[in-house]
Amino acid sequence: MKTLLKNMIKAIVDKPDEVSIKVIENENTLRYELRVGEGDIVKVIGRKGKNISSIGTLLSSVRAKVGGKKAFLEIIE
Repeated sequence: MKTLLKNMIKAIVDKPDEVSIKVIENENTLRYELRVGEGDIVKVIGRKGKNISSIGTLLSSVRAKVGGKKAFLEIIE
């Protein structure tokens, strides 16, 4: 999942070399800490929020795969 998410983000941002993802796992949650280059947060969200909506759908599918843990995405610029 981490690799898929990272490749998706790298494909839409202007500074793909600055993309990094850290996974923090707790008993009930998975948190994906996404770091992007300056100005790229707008690209991640996308026009009218379409990119972030697609990422949200992907994170929802993670919940089913990891035993009901909730998955969250934190974007840091």
